[in-house]
Amino acid sequence: MARFTLPRDMFYGKGSLENLKNLDGKKAIIVTGGSSMKKGGFLQKTEAYLKEAGMAVEIFEGVEPDPSVETVMRGAEAMTKFQPDWIVAIGGGSPIDAAKAMWAFYEYPDTTFEQLCTPFNFPKLRTKARFVAIPSTSGTATEVTAFSVITDYAKGVKYPLADYEITPDVAIVDPDLVETLPPTQVAYTGMDALTHAVEAYVSTLNTPFTDPLAIKAIEMVFDYLPQSYAGDMDAREQMHYAQCLAGQAFTNALLGIVHSMAHKTGAAFSTGHIPHGCANAIYLPYVIKFNAHESEAMHRYADIARRLGLGGASEKSQVNALIAMIDDFNKKLNIPKTLKDFGVNEAEFKEKIATIAELAVGDACTGSNPRAINPEQMEKLFTCAYYGTEVDF
Repeated sequence: MARFTLPRDMFYGKGSLENLKNLDGKKAIIVTGGSSMKKGGFLQKTEAYLKEAGMAVEIFEGVEPDPSVETVMRGAEAMTKFQPDWIVAIGGGSPIDAAKAMWAFYEYPDTTFEQLCTPFNFPKLRTKARFVAIPSTSGTATEVTAFSVITDYAKGVKYPLADYEITPDVAIVDPDLVETLPPTQVAYTGMDALTHAVEAYVSTLNTPFTDPLAIKAIEMVFDYLPQSYAGDMDAREQMHYAQCLAGQAFTNALLGIVHSMAHKTGAAFSTGHIPHGCANAIYLPYVIKFNAHESEAMHRYADIARRLGLGGASEKSQVNALIAMIDDFNKKLNIPKTLKDFGVNEAEFKEKIATIAELAVGDACTGSNPRAINPEQMEKLFTCAYYGTEVDF
């Protein structure tokens, strides 16, 4: 038996933020990040719509990129004091991810972070509040997923939290919020969306319900990401929808080792923090090459290539064409090909890679990867991604 879970309601299209005024409740807390939502007027609109719905509103600001355990606990404390019945998270993946974790600690103050880090081990939520997610980037799709990523900076590790309980009740996918995204963020989040869709399609948990969502998202990313990066707002709107489709696919089919690798290296190196989408973009071609040694994975990667109209007389040549196209995308989007090119120090890489590889194998995303991997192979794969060498194992 399998499960397919999405938010109860998704509102999309320009101006869809206005649907907030139709919520039924008494108190709402808004969780957001830096100043971008305030500068664009969206934080003020969100507050105004919630007040129009008849709710008292409090704002928790300042969630940092790659939110920390400490921020989550401060947010949960603010919720405990205010007692909201709606949690409204607006911004990039970071404030939405943080708010999901805050939600759990708000409803269950005695739980521990270690308990929540066990996949699909959350207590039953919605005993105090429901959740609205409003993304301002086009990549993480956390507005429709059962996942959250929280960073323990003391340990240098990202924890992917996973449970259908933290799937938002309402997702509002309003492309007005992404019109002012800087090109670098468009590139990184767009490649994050592509990675979500590709990994969902080849996951061991893919289903007839997730495949159409994943394939459509892949097609849309290849059609619209370059134009979105160049500043075309119609393309940017389509990318906002593409990333949401990818999220609907991977929240139900899960992911693979591209994400395992990205989770364990984003905060690991002192010489260069690696943004999540950038890490995914670097690792994706190497992981495709590794996974394609398994026949079913090769078949599904080749199917992606065929649907994109790429050439190749054999499945192997089709997979190579897909890898070449991703490499070309990364080049056009100014994403480095290797960890070395990104700026990760070689001595530090060599010092830490064995431990990082072991952690990556133990990541929650590894279990649904189409090819099994052990720490030794993972270390070799990271080494290929560091130097840009061929994946021949």
